Amino acid sequence: MSKRLSFTKYESPVASQFRRMMTEAESTEDVKKFFGQIMDDLLDNVFQEAGRGRYEIIAFAEDKPFYEVSDALKAKPEFTEIWETSDLPDIVGRLAEKARNQYMHRQKNPEKTEAKIYHNNDIGT
Repeated sequence: MSKRLSFTKYESPVASQFRRMMTEAESTEDVKKFFGQIMDDLLDNVFQEAGRGRYEIIAFAEDKPFYEVSDALKAKPEFTEIWETSDLPDIVGRLAEKARNQYMHRQKNPEKTEAKIYHNNDIGT
């Protein structure tokens, strides 16, 4: 039986930072951008521990599983090995689900975005 790698020690700090970012999200585009930034941080930690460089990205997607691994990243054997032998897909999935919830909230309630637009227009006049 092969050993399953665990990266949950990186999930909590990243999730905490992600919650703060999601609170600050003013639009669906912010949600996508912040999700990408959190994935960058998470992958940096994971690949640094594994002694490997990081390549490309994992981006937010509107359809389940709510994230998309870039083709360039999937093409790297180093990534595939970690992805298939660790809890990384579970961690990414949990964060993607949170991003999706915030995305849907921003889509249904764009008041924060509109308030910022109106405020910026008032400042410009």
